[in-house]
Amino acid sequence: MIPFFAFDPAIRKIIYTTNAIESLNRVIRKSIKTRGSFPTDDAATKLIYLAIRNFEKDGRNVREWFAARNQFAIMFEERFNA
Repeated sequence: MIPFFAFDPAIRKIIYTTNAIESLNRVIRKSIKTRGSFPTDDAATKLIYLAIRNFEKDGRNVREWFAARNQFAIMFEERFNA
């Protein structure tokens, strides 16, 4: 637990926030469920791609990500491409 508190508060918020991930999974499940079956794997891939793209356009993203991204870039400069 102690290493968790060594991170900046913005990074801690991103680590324990799963609502954005759960929301995206709900959108993907809903789009697949309403469609039913797919003629090809490409059709399913395109539908998932479009669902993710519409999800991103709605602006439902984690607002704190930008602050956390900057902290990650400082802490893990050699592994993080901003």
